[in-house]
Amino acid sequence: MTQTFIVIDDHESVLEGTLSVLQSQYSDANIHSATTAKEVLPLIEETQPDLIVMDLSIPIEDGEQPRIDSGLQLLQSILSAYPELNLVVQSAHARSLIRLKPIIESHRAGFTIAEKSLSSKEMLTKVDWALKGLLYTPPEMRTGLELKPEWMTLLQLAFVDGITDKAIAQKMNVSERTVRHYWTRTQDALAVYPDEGSNIRIQTYNKARHYGLVE
Repeated sequence: MTQTFIVIDDHESVLEGTLSVLQSQYSDANIHSATTAKEVLPLIEETQPDLIVMDLSIPIEDGEQPRIDSGLQLLQSILSAYPELNLVVQSAHARSLIRLKPIIESHRAGFTIAEKSLSSKEMLTKVDWALKGLLYTPPEMRTGLELKPEWMTLLQLAFVDGITDKAIAQKMNVSERTVRHYWTRTQDALAVYPDEGSNIRIQTYNKARHYGLVE
């Protein structure tokens, strides 16, 4: 199935670079672009994208100055209206996302941060994680270990009781998709991310044990 992406950035050189990198990796994808916040929601409605890659410092419409607040307002609108849309925020102002922490943590799809200083390879990794439904936030958004009760229950059922995700879903009276959502949020809180050649569940267990969350 052909994937559809939208890239949002008002800097022509950055926009062209991002489009080129994405096209090289996802040659069959339909990739659209926008340079102002005003264009974005109609474009989402029209194209129904699988992924959005966006800068935070953008103008509301042509002729206006780019502002971080404009990007944050747009992002909040997208998160509210499209809870299952994958997003990558590609920005030099990622720390400002702390203002949207609650809605980001509750987002049902992939959400990753790609600093503009990242290499193309690192940026594509963040795109891949977002498409897989993972959450990756800046360290400053993870200060202090805060795990919600349902995430703690997940760890206990998985690593103490040793039961499968399907059984966890039945025990918690939620869907298996919700259990997967709990895993991505728990792993982000513990700063555990996919690493080629490593088992992410074992990594999660080791981190949880390190913090005394499981025996």
